[in-house]
Amino acid sequence: MTEVISVRDTGHVRTITLNRPERKNALSDELAWAIVGAIEEAARTDDVWVVALTGNGDSFCAGLDLTGPPKMSPLTPQSAQLDDIHWVGRFLISIRKVCDKPVVAGVNGSAVGAGLGLAMAADVRLVARSARLMAGYTRIGGSPDGGLTVTLPQAMGYERALRFMMENRTVTGEEAVHLGMAGEAVDDAMFAERLEAYCQDLCQWSPITL
Repeated sequence: MTEVISVRDTGHVRTITLNRPERKNALSDELAWAIVGAIEEAARTDDVWVVALTGNGDSFCAGLDLTGPPKMSPLTPQSAQLDDIHWVGRFLISIRKVCDKPVVAGVNGSAVGAGLGLAMAADVRLVARSARLMAGYTRIGGSPDGGLTVTLPQAMGYERALRFMMENRTVTGEEAVHLGMAGEAVDDAMFAERLEAYCQDLCQWSPITL
């Protein structure tokens, strides 16, 4: 059975790769909890200074997998009854609160719904020029999750974030940089190389400062 994430260390950089390319890395419960666990494990590992988060294939993360297997959770039944955020709320908590190391999202392709929430929860975003970013909630009558109601206004400002979600806009990598959703757009052919180089460059500096 293929692992839903792959984890690779290069120097002080830990790269966590979503590994369901046949499903555009859509979030099953198994994948989502694996991401949370991998980020929190990286936070506990002293030799890891920078965490990179990216997707295998042509998508970063296509959002929630509505066709996946039955729900699963690492929580005990008792804890699950008290849990009101599930994994959807834990992306932001794990990355921004639990992990005290820079988390760099390498948005190598489409990022939709909760997949966009995962990308926006990261501290820094590099985005492929061909990438497409969309919230998608107004189309399905859903409520923005994955921390988007916090992270999008922080990145874009209130009105831009509101219009982006209300109008169900899809933006390219270049547009994402213009709107403040990402810091850098990268040519697709150079994307993996640039993501690795950026994360390694951060390791020049004191991990305490980072």
